[in-house]
Amino acid sequence: MPESEGASDAEGDRHHVVAQWTREIIHSSYVAMGRPEIEAFLAKCFEDVLAACDGPLESARQVGARLVGVHFTNPVVVHKTLNHLAAALPAHREVDRARLVDVLGAVGSGFAGALREQTLDEQEIIKQSVLDARDAAEEALRASEARSRAVFVSSALGIAIVTLDGVIDEINPSMNRIFRLGSEALVGRTIFDLADTSWIGELRAANAGLVRGEVDRYQLEIRFTEQHGSHIWTQLSASLVRDANGAPDYLVMLYEDITDRHMLQEQFRRQAVHDPLTGLPNRTQLQTSMERALEPSAPGRRVGLCFFDLDGFKAVNDSLGHPVGDQLLRAVAQRLQALTAEFGALAARMGGDEFVVLVPDTDGAAGLVGQVEKMLAEVTRPARIGAHELSASASVGIVERPVAGTDAESLLRDADITLYRAKQDGRAQWVLFDAALNAEARDRFRLSAALPAALEQGELFVEYEPARLMNDRSLFAAAADIRWDHPEFGELGQESFLDLAEETGLITRLGSWALGEVCRHAARWTERFGERAPVAAMNLSHRHCRDPELVNDVQRILRETGLPARSLALGMPESALFDHQGDPVDTVEIFAEMGIRLVVYQFGDDYTRVARLRGLPLFGVRIDGPHLDGFADPEGPDPLDEYLLGAAAGAAELMNLPVVAGGVHDELQAERLHALGVCSAIGAFAGERVSALELEQLIAELE
Repeated sequence: MPESEGASDAEGDRHHVVAQWTREIIHSSYVAMGRPEIEAFLAKCFEDVLAACDGPLESARQVGARLVGVHFTNPVVVHKTLNHLAAALPAHREVDRARLVDVLGAVGSGFAGALREQTLDEQEIIKQSVLDARDAAEEALRASEARSRAVFVSSALGIAIVTLDGVIDEINPSMNRIFRLGSEALVGRTIFDLADTSWIGELRAANAGLVRGEVDRYQLEIRFTEQHGSHIWTQLSASLVRDANGAPDYLVMLYEDITDRHMLQEQFRRQAVHDPLTGLPNRTQLQTSMERALEPSAPGRRVGLCFFDLDGFKAVNDSLGHPVGDQLLRAVAQRLQALTAEFGALAARMGGDEFVVLVPDTDGAAGLVGQVEKMLAEVTRPARIGAHELSASASVGIVERPVAGTDAESLLRDADITLYRAKQDGRAQWVLFDAALNAEARDRFRLSAALPAALEQGELFVEYEPARLMNDRSLFAAAADIRWDHPEFGELGQESFLDLAEETGLITRLGSWALGEVCRHAARWTERFGERAPVAAMNLSHRHCRDPELVNDVQRILRETGLPARSLALGMPESALFDHQGDPVDTVEIFAEMGIRLVVYQFGDDYTRVARLRGLPLFGVRIDGPHLDGFADPEGPDPLDEYLLGAAAGAAELMNLPVVAGGVHDELQAERLHALGVCSAIGAFAGERVSALELEQLIAELE
């Protein structure tokens, strides 16, 4: 689309927003402008609100004030304006929910402030009219009473003439409308009868200063609950009228009904601290509640935090759709909320399918675990959602500790890490915080977070384990071993971080980098030693094997490094050789046609699936595991280990696949494995791990 057309479309969209805004409010108030002038005025206002989404909120506050300035003063105006902007702004600016609430709040604040100033001005006029009417009674009683009565009767504000002891002596009709009471129910009562109990103390204190003549006016927000239970919020402005000698004489009370405005502000406040889907408190409210729960208000105070994560929730969304998933989340939230209310806890939604239960003032870990088990039982109870009966399960990380010495951040972090352990241990269970185990998990998280930067900054490198034939100990291959020179933890082996890379999805990028390093090293060996150069072997992870760009990456790397394909051996797990229907993946045939040697590692882990390897273009199999260690024992291996390994080696022999064993430590172990059909070894028996240059020197020494 040409730039001019894009700009025209945007301008058209904004014109539509402004036109709709005009229709919403044009008939709500009397303003001295026609529709075109109103649209031009609102167009400028909309530009200022958009600017506030990215910059200072002052422009949004000015919009609210300008609405009042042109006499859009009906409370309906701010209600419709905020609703309209809440729907329109996200289509014109990328703005998160918190910022949107801030912008809309600023518009409402500006409107309220300007309206309050205008109201105060009106109140001053009214007060002056009342004063003029009373003071001029002796000189022009008839005229002043008529003028005063007109203002008194027609004002939209509730006006009460009150004695110094707080008794209402006279009211105007707006008082009846605001408080929904007849004159007989208002006249003769006190102003304290028009305030709920929680507000009376503040009202008495402010009024006492007025009656004593220490101040001439005060302003308060007061709530009054009528007999049916509805709340009436008013802005009370009280003024003192003095006699001719300057002594306090009586009071003029002006009541403005701000119920709609207060309810709108309360709605925005609730949206800011509650999850819109479930109605549970959100992260913001949880943080506030945690700060209160962590106050050391009593010696020995304890606190508990339980981090819930629904197991397999993604499958519900994927199979039944997000509407069903949302209903399941609401059902779980309602059950948690009902249970936590029983023992004074707070249930909050962290996002997605994660919930947190905060338990202040626990009596120890045992009691908290009992409560968690009740919550788990309730969560797993089947829920009827439409035509489906769904049973959710959850994993829970539990932290229970003294309040002293802890803080909200560490409490939430430890609960999150403990939840991670619960999911690792099998899901659908709870796990209690353990400092030592959580320290290990924190280290894993730190490694996971640092791994991308380590790859960028060259902290990773590749070393090699020699692979030798058992019959003559000749060096025929070198198995790549990725290492990490970590600035804090020192040198780490790949067993410390490859699983993390697999979990986070970094394994594809990491694997491609390592493959490039291996092929570059092997190309140098091949160039120098020709046919005597060892085959470079590298294992690919299951996720890397599934990468759709794997074949292209391997072809590119071989082309760039000049390494012959026959000089490269790639290890693949048995499960990665087949698709979901059990058919061999195309990658196997493509690599075989290229001349790459394919080796199956984790061979024999599932004996029921070994037979399907028959007929695949494989070069060999590799066997690893702790069950090989027993073959180094002078007393001999466990008979079952010996039988199983012999069966695996025998199966490989029937398929004409040579067997290489990893972790071979010494001569005795090698002899026993060789007797069972293992033809080559990797480990201390074959030689210590070396760098690429050291391996090159080792080959040269064999000449």
